[in-house]
Amino acid sequence: MKLTIFNTPIISPLLRLVSNSIMRLLGWRVEGNLPDIPKYILIGAPHTSNWDFLLFLGIVFHLKVSVRYMGKAELFNNPFGWFFYWCGGIPVDRQKSTGLVEQMVEVCDRSEKFILVIAPEGTRYQVREWKRGFHHIAKSAGIPIVMAKVDGVRKTAFVGETFHPTDDIEADMKAIQASFSGMTGINPKKKTKKKYITLEN
Repeated sequence: MKLTIFNTPIISPLLRLVSNSIMRLLGWRVEGNLPDIPKYILIGAPHTSNWDFLLFLGIVFHLKVSVRYMGKAELFNNPFGWFFYWCGGIPVDRQKSTGLVEQMVEVCDRSEKFILVIAPEGTRYQVREWKRGFHHIAKSAGIPIVMAKVDGVRKTAFVGETFHPTDDIEADMKAIQASFSGMTGINPKKKTKKKYITLEN
């Protein structure tokens, strides 16, 4: 198994201890469990704060899972490329003839375990429709989508709801976004400016 920040002996357990302690101190908790399957896309929302990344790390360490993320290929060059690989990064080369989806499917097919984290909103600012890359990757790779929902009011991250993508991407996107209805993110004030699609829209 590829060593990352999430599974390196000694270092990872220490970081998990620190992370769990900070989350308890700040009053945050995680409810639910991730599915016991080797490959899926993990989406997290709402994205309302620059602190979301640190919360994401806390959630992942709490759940004791090794995850991957996409990064532009230039980040993985020397001399610091090793660090981004160690953090679970997967370089995406936009100059390749194959697109982002195809590159991720290829990595998924080569991997025994593949948990790819994606923020589907793509921004902290107001969006009506989410980016669809996560759905395309999941559908093409034949893997499910798992949700991590952040409620800043209750300081709780709800994880584990699983969605199997279909050929009807429009209906799927509406259903997935609707399942996040009522979630506020870390910054509830910013969430009020966002409008989520409902099944009735």
